[in-house]
Amino acid sequence: MTDGKHAATGLNTLDSLSVDVLTDDVSDNYVSKTLFAVSEFANVVLGGASVISGEALLCANLGFGLRLVSKIGGKRHTMLFDKTLEQGGRVTVHVNPGMFNERAVRLSSGRIVPVAKVPLPVELEQHGAIVVNAPEERLLLDGHFYYSGEIPRVSSFEKGRDDHLCRASPDAPWEPDPLLLDERMLVTKVRGLGLIVFSSCSHAGIVNVCTHVRSLFPDNPIHAVMGGLHLGGVMERNIPETVEGLRAFNIDHIITGHCTGWRALHALANAFGEAISQSAVGTTYTFSAGQST
Repeated sequence: MTDGKHAATGLNTLDSLSVDVLTDDVSDNYVSKTLFAVSEFANVVLGGASVISGEALLCANLGFGLRLVSKIGGKRHTMLFDKTLEQGGRVTVHVNPGMFNERAVRLSSGRIVPVAKVPLPVELEQHGAIVVNAPEERLLLDGHFYYSGEIPRVSSFEKGRDDHLCRASPDAPWEPDPLLLDERMLVTKVRGLGLIVFSSCSHAGIVNVCTHVRSLFPDNPIHAVMGGLHLGGVMERNIPETVEGLRAFNIDHIITGHCTGWRALHALANAFGEAISQSAVGTTYTFSAGQST
């Protein structure tokens, strides 16, 4: 599919969506949670643990990985979002060609430090995966999920990070790559609530992400945005304009994780109050028509 609006019109309405946070930069069982979130402590006990101990809990780690379980009637689908295939199995893995450039970060000292490489399609296939490597947007799993193409960069301030570099091969020179155009988003629609938007690191900028969502789904409110908002460290300069840019979308819940940073979390909470919460590894969120907002 190459027509984004045509693909978006095929998105089905879910009866419910369950989201388990498998990887995040934060592990905090005591963090304030929304009413539709269940803490890792509770999940461990529900899973059969009779004693709470550190050995039974997940550890925080760089990145953002979710397990999404969607339901429409008797049909159920499970998806891993932004999570590398770690075990064998005939699962379909959706990627795009821009993901496989080598990446690096230039430190303030000028030193260039490479970032670990993303597993290549052939490596994923060796683990049993069926790899779909294409730049276009698409519907996934019977139309339960919308997977975007390239996200348009239209805001005046979300210009990426100047310290990011890439190269196509080990013998090629490092080139500036502030925009990281391989960034993608995932969208679902839940009956009685609206759109749930997943943006793992928001390299495009979360205002650009929400602007693209609104253009694709103009008749549907954005109920929740979940992911890293790319506002930590060198990106803190974008915090004030991001806060103001998000006001227009009237989002019920913004669940921040990964690369958001504490300054952005505080600024968002000051602006939007109870609409803001922090993701933490091991937490489960359930979106359904009976959810309290």
